[in-house]
Amino acid sequence: MAAERVQDEHFEEGGNAEENDEFIDPNDVLIEVAEGADFPMDDDEEGGMDGEFPPDESIVYEDNSTQHFPAHKGSVFAVSTHPIAPIAASGGEDDLGYLWDFTTGDELVKLTGHSDSVTSTAFNADGELVATGGMDGKVRIWRRVGKEDWRTWEFLTELTGPDEVMWLRWHPKGNVLLAGSNDTTVWLWQLPSGNTMQVFAGHMGPVTCGAFTPDGKRIVTADAEGTLIYWDPRSPSPIFKLTPTDARFALDGITSLAVNPASTLAVVGGASGGVRVISLSKGDVVGALAGHQEGESVEAVEFVELATPGPLSGGAPIASGGVVVTGATDGKACIWDLSTMRLRATLEHEDAVTSLHHLPAPKAHLIVSASVDKVLRTWDARTGTLIREHKGHQGPILDAALGLGGGVVVSAGDDGVCLVFHTE
Repeated sequence: MAAERVQDEHFEEGGNAEENDEFIDPNDVLIEVAEGADFPMDDDEEGGMDGEFPPDESIVYEDNSTQHFPAHKGSVFAVSTHPIAPIAASGGEDDLGYLWDFTTGDELVKLTGHSDSVTSTAFNADGELVATGGMDGKVRIWRRVGKEDWRTWEFLTELTGPDEVMWLRWHPKGNVLLAGSNDTTVWLWQLPSGNTMQVFAGHMGPVTCGAFTPDGKRIVTADAEGTLIYWDPRSPSPIFKLTPTDARFALDGITSLAVNPASTLAVVGGASGGVRVISLSKGDVVGALAGHQEGESVEAVEFVELATPGPLSGGAPIASGGVVVTGATDGKACIWDLSTMRLRATLEHEDAVTSLHHLPAPKAHLIVSASVDKVLRTWDARTGTLIREHKGHQGPILDAALGLGGGVVVSAGDDGVCLVFHTE
């Protein structure tokens, strides 16, 4: 991590040099060096001139990526992929989004107009629209031009309302966009008109995560103070609300959530390392999953399908409650069987897990994890077996997305680069 740390200081050091010079005490001078002579370097000094790093002969960076996109100037916070075309939408610290072809690495469109970091990108269900969300509170929508290919896009409209956009989610079928804000509100817009359909109020802190249920009929949102709310999109009043005043639901703030494919259960992860299973029909906690280290935040929750319903199983999947994977800052991804509420397997990274992604059927048993340890890994969730490692980043991986039906994974790095890998 030394490399990232020194670079961060380098980015922030502008303007402090003169101040520091004033405080040099002559008594602190250990060695005077004549002009033109070499400066002696400490054995443990890491940085060279201007914060550059002397090449460490012991480090050989492996890179098994198939393509890279280095256009961002600064960290890349978000990446998403088109539902059918080989296109990624990335957003970064440079206040820009990009649409780019992940088979060639070519830039297609620069998504401009934000005045602060772009922290979310998302394509709608049919891939005709793409949204960018920023720390400036803006949500900007772009639309495909023509029907020939997916290479030409035009700016459609800007949506405003949130103070700072925390996340974006499109409706699974319709052109309806959901956004969570750090100011406790949740916004719902109709596209392409850009009309506000609903502003949901009821959270007590920044709305850290949210989702439409897969059937598209309901919305689940959760906040940094630990409240979860279940909504009907057509009503500003909650269907139910769970708060940390219920001791069973005390998670020190909710950091991640997912809803099962049947739209009957939500699984939420907390800043304390706790995981809770909620029945959406009962509006109550039905399980607590303890597998992560206490105080290590659960950053990702993802459902996987280990068995498809077949004639021998009477039409029911093997694990009737489903299987969910939770990833946390303790470097673990825990695979849970929700029919027994038991841990099936633990997947290990060397640093925090930042995102989890299951492949679509017929490979729905495969899951890809991304981590601060600079590596993505593909696993078989049935057994916990590691299938493949994806290396090439020189800093933490902050986001990832699967493309081309799960055939590739596209990653967004703190090193300013997006990489593309074959998932298997």
